[in-house]
Amino acid sequence: MNVTSVFSHLLAAFLVAMALLHTAAIAGEMGAAAVAQRADALLAEEQFGGDAQTQAASAASDEIFFRRLSLDLIGAPPSPEAVTAFSLDPSPDKRAKSVERLLADERFGQNWARYWRDVIMFRRSEDRGLIAARAAEQYLTDAFNNNKPWDQIARDFITATGDVQQAGTTAIVMAQNGNSEDVTAEVSRIFMGIQIQCAQCHDHPTDRWKREQFHELAAFFPRIAVRPVRQDGRQRSFEVVSVDRGPKNKKNNNVRRGSLEHFMPDLDKPEEIGKQMEPVFFVGNQKLDSGKTDQERRGAVADWITARENEWFSKAFVNRMWSEMVGRGFYEPVDDIGPDRDCAAPKSLEYLADRFAANKYDVKWLMQTIALTDAYARRSASRVDDGSAPFAAACPQRLRGDQLYNALVGVLEIDDPSEDGQRGYRNLFSGPRGQVNATFGYDPSVRRDEVAGSIPQALFLMNSPQLARAINAGQQSTALGKLVAETLDDEAVVGELYLRCFAREPKAAEMRTCLAHVRTSTDRAEAFEDILWALLNSTEFLNRK
Repeated sequence: MNVTSVFSHLLAAFLVAMALLHTAAIAGEMGAAAVAQRADALLAEEQFGGDAQTQAASAASDEIFFRRLSLDLIGAPPSPEAVTAFSLDPSPDKRAKSVERLLADERFGQNWARYWRDVIMFRRSEDRGLIAARAAEQYLTDAFNNNKPWDQIARDFITATGDVQQAGTTAIVMAQNGNSEDVTAEVSRIFMGIQIQCAQCHDHPTDRWKREQFHELAAFFPRIAVRPVRQDGRQRSFEVVSVDRGPKNKKNNNVRRGSLEHFMPDLDKPEEIGKQMEPVFFVGNQKLDSGKTDQERRGAVADWITARENEWFSKAFVNRMWSEMVGRGFYEPVDDIGPDRDCAAPKSLEYLADRFAANKYDVKWLMQTIALTDAYARRSASRVDDGSAPFAAACPQRLRGDQLYNALVGVLEIDDPSEDGQRGYRNLFSGPRGQVNATFGYDPSVRRDEVAGSIPQALFLMNSPQLARAINAGQQSTALGKLVAETLDDEAVVGELYLRCFAREPKAAEMRTCLAHVRTSTDRAEAFEDILWALLNSTEFLNRK
């Protein structure tokens, strides 16, 4: 082999090695841990002048972090056995490993399916929309567990047709009863965080959006119809269908019927048909020719909403997930963002949204990234709005209805009839889980500091017959009765109750108070009922620290 040939081979090898290094660098940058580290650095720069170590809160304890992570990812607190194993694990990367394990848990998909079910259903036009809730939950559970990309999930909802009790992606349309203007508003709010419905009757009072832009967006959705599904002469469901035939000049906004075109009403002459609007996407000003079919219209706007060039699509999702996990969003409320809104840390959000898009809208990747940030792992502190750094500490959050129900099921070891495989929507909202959701549920899109307790909530936890039966320590059929009968060591019983309720050991003062109550009581079983009742009614149990 001559010198030239040797040099050629060396040069080729060098170029291959450099290419591999470049690929590895890109992969490292795209990895969740690397992105989390960079996001923390940007946050420190934006909020602490680069000095987060002395200005931000310290890291949360293992016990607090593990309960927080479990509630956030799978919607339920960890079991006492899991808490003990986590606490005794000496591995320096045990938190990161726990993130991976919980993301692989099937309860991950169910937890976030219920969250998005509530995002859709809490703003429903009327209660008949709830008929689509169960199917929506099932679709989303499968989608999140299979890690379907967020852009594909959004596309499925925007273009959906079919029986609303079978095709879960019809939930947004059904929740708004097929009204094209309401569907338009919800698609914009849910997938871009932009409340363009404020421009429906006049130019937006605080954003740049014009009235015409709202109705141009609505022109993508007039051909949606919601029709009854009948079987054996009886109505059994509804279906979302496309309406591509009919009179061209029929005024739309007829609920559930659909029409070929969308007309912007003339406010001075409301009795007239108004101006026919052409489909135009207000963010990028992309236009679609008139006369297109329903699927062509909704397919086009789905493409433009989920395109990487539309920064509001990725920002809206990142902002929501950050808010859910850290306790407050970059924008608040989470469904009112946009170019005319103030962002708490614009560089950090822009970076995370860009990486989320670059990772092909991988939902689990984003959740893993947020969970690995220092911002997520900090101890919590009460929220303040005095202009100080909003992410100096995590913010405690009140448990959503489903999370609280899961916590009660775990602590009390009671059967959950909502998991019996039934698919009827009435079972979802009338069983024990539905009752807890009706009492403790709240709109996930509101600011968390606006979510407060209520008298019905207090009465449920203090006086409900269901809980009274479940904490009866005189019956060995209950978890508490069995624990008290089988464990003669009072200190061990107290420790077990704290692990179940708070995922931590009791503090010394708490242990002394509980033991004193047991020893001064004439009935040991009733004493432990009192303790468990107090723990279930505590702020710590009702909140995620």
